[in-house]
Amino acid sequence: MVSLNTGLVSGLDVGGLVDSLIAVEANTQTLLKRKLTATQDDAKAYRAVNTKFDALRTAAEALGRTATFSAATATSSSTSVVATASAGATAGSTTFTVDRLAARHTVATTGAWDPATDVTLTVEDADQDTAAVSVTIPAGTTLADAVKKINATAGTGVTASIVNSEAGQRLQLTSTASGQDGRFTVSGLSTGVVNEGADAKVTIGGTGSLDFSATSATNTFADLLPGVTLTVSKVSAEAVTVDVASDPKAVTAAVQKLVTAANDVLSSIKTNTSTATGSTAALKGDSTLRGLATKVLESVGRAFGTGTSASEVGIELDRYGALTFDAVAFEKSLAADPARTQAIVHGTGTGATAVPGVAQRLLAVVKEAGDSVTGSLVVKAKSSDEAAAQLQDRIDDWDLRLELRRTTLQKQFTAMETALSSLQNQAGWLSSQLKSLSGSSS
Repeated sequence: MVSLNTGLVSGLDVGGLVDSLIAVEANTQTLLKRKLTATQDDAKAYRAVNTKFDALRTAAEALGRTATFSAATATSSSTSVVATASAGATAGSTTFTVDRLAARHTVATTGAWDPATDVTLTVEDADQDTAAVSVTIPAGTTLADAVKKINATAGTGVTASIVNSEAGQRLQLTSTASGQDGRFTVSGLSTGVVNEGADAKVTIGGTGSLDFSATSATNTFADLLPGVTLTVSKVSAEAVTVDVASDPKAVTAAVQKLVTAANDVLSSIKTNTSTATGSTAALKGDSTLRGLATKVLESVGRAFGTGTSASEVGIELDRYGALTFDAVAFEKSLAADPARTQAIVHGTGTGATAVPGVAQRLLAVVKEAGDSVTGSLVVKAKSSDEAAAQLQDRIDDWDLRLELRRTTLQKQFTAMETALSSLQNQAGWLSSQLKSLSGSSS
């Protein structure tokens, strides 16, 4: 059989010829592959920009919440008291002493564990506001197994453990809840109290004639000051002072996040639409993206109401097409006129009388760009995905077409080599016949 690649009869590099012919016919597929890559890059670029818009959405929504502008901070004069203020916490101050920390009620058996007889252990809540729970421990049960059984029984409200003493191993039971409400009684075994369950206690005042106490089942006091959580960690007769005040730094940080997110959007759009010499941007000159960039800038540059601008609170546009933020100017504005500052950033009014602030304007642009159904970037990314899928189908079709073409060419060259081989054989036979005729005539 004639070898296709050797071309022994014709002397041709048949394999190379087939590859070259297929390469020429594959030019169309090559162009499709390049177009596929470009289309996939488009989709990635649209989604990359949309990711920046998502960050802008988060920052703008934070400033759209009134709570952001009511941020508060709490400070403690002692490291043993941690104070945390939530939004809307009332400004003020209080002084107190820490008289007692919360404790868990703990009891232990008065003697070493003796498994000689059956034991029915009953745990009952001290104030009896929950039902008593009994656990039967058969004779011969080791203390380790007794502990496992108690801990596996639901509703006891205690945790069992082993304590080693000079007299041997003892069973210890500790309330799962701290504070006075965690106290319990035990019957069926001889036990004694190791630690009395107690609430944490602080005394407010300490120097005047009117002192009063507050207690908590844990070491955390959530209601001592409205909107402030206090956590105590050490008993101390030394007075501790907690001060609560508004937190302009938190509001300033939120506005800074908004400006940073908006600049990230503008930078991403600029990078992905660049038409500069040598640019490899996937979305060169894309009008949709450039239109969104213009709207981001207009959200800050346009006036708010009559004669009011974002520059009054330190937010401005620079000559390079980016936003700048003067934190010092913002905090001065917030201190001098909180309502006006909030109106410029957050907006005022509702319905027909609403005047959107910077945050609301930017949210509107975000919705136009990134809405999951109608957002222009989402629609364009999905459109690119669909186009890429169609291109991939065409590329796959070409794979089949080229494979069939290769098979056809291989058959044709094989037939040619076979035909040439047959002709050579015939030529050799004729030559031998002529030689024989020539010899006989002589």
